[in-house]
Amino acid sequence: MTVNKTVDPESLKLFAKQTATLVENAMHQDLDQALIATDPLLRETLEHSLFNGGKRIRPLLVILSSRICGKTDNSSHLLAAAFEYLHVATLIHDDVIDGAKERRGVPSLVQSHGLAAAILTGDWLHARSMQLIGKIAGNRALEVFCHATTGMVDGEYLQIRHTGNPNTSEQQYFSVIARKTGGLIASACEIAGIFANASDEQIKALVAYGTNLGIAFQIVDDLLDYLGDQKSTGKKIGQDLVEGKMTLPLIRALANANTDEITLFKTLFSNPDQRAENLSLIKEIILKNDGFNSARATAEESIENAINALSLFTDQNENTSYAMLKGLALYVISRDK
Repeated sequence: MTVNKTVDPESLKLFAKQTATLVENAMHQDLDQALIATDPLLRETLEHSLFNGGKRIRPLLVILSSRICGKTDNSSHLLAAAFEYLHVATLIHDDVIDGAKERRGVPSLVQSHGLAAAILTGDWLHARSMQLIGKIAGNRALEVFCHATTGMVDGEYLQIRHTGNPNTSEQQYFSVIARKTGGLIASACEIAGIFANASDEQIKALVAYGTNLGIAFQIVDDLLDYLGDQKSTGKKIGQDLVEGKMTLPLIRALANANTDEITLFKTLFSNPDQRAENLSLIKEIILKNDGFNSARATAEESIENAINALSLFTDQNENTSYAMLKGLALYVISRDK
């Protein structure tokens, strides 16, 4: 992996914490303005959804991407908040679709406030994020944003089409995650560059960084679905498998598995109850056929590509934002939640 200067993990953690506080302040101020004369229940559901934890990675990406392009003041905080609005909207709607009872260790919004409130809150957050991005960063940024969000919906439809299909190909898998995760993270970096009046070459580099970071982020999520700790991830282990999602570790393992293992897997995979009951056996098949190691190697390659994409930014050894973006990429590959 290409190595220049990077930031130590504790410094990155401190910067991320400080940034999250600033972004949350921007969200509180925005809500105070936007929710004048609205029903109190809307504020209640928004606060339940927005301020119950979360890594705030997308806002951090917006701020660092604008700073690396020379926008070093505090004007990007509300733009960063808009991306957190969008992210939380997608989580709320995911919980509606999945019927999830928990999110980040607390009752999901659909569980605590009901289906209608969850859908409406997600809709409000999506609409507000569009309004802010258009107002702050302009029409070009809004076009990028809308392209990413419509791509996300397309990715969801592709995932629905492939759910429960044990023959899902690697190409189909990457088509889904490029739309659902890679595109949205790339759009945060790209819009930050547009906001900072970056050159076309710089914006292209930020898009490549964000795309590869998003792909790696999703692959690590897929690994944590099998290998993570529920207390850390806030998500039940094996949930993607139970839902019938064919993720990269499983796809890679089946490519190496023998006929008996494939037959056994397809039998177990055919029924959601059997998937849940035989998680350990399926993990054994993945481990035996190098699915976990192979998927992690691909995630590491994506992280290397992300870091290399930033090479055009000058004075890397003196550029704090470069060091932070690189450190963030290294965090993504090593995270446990």
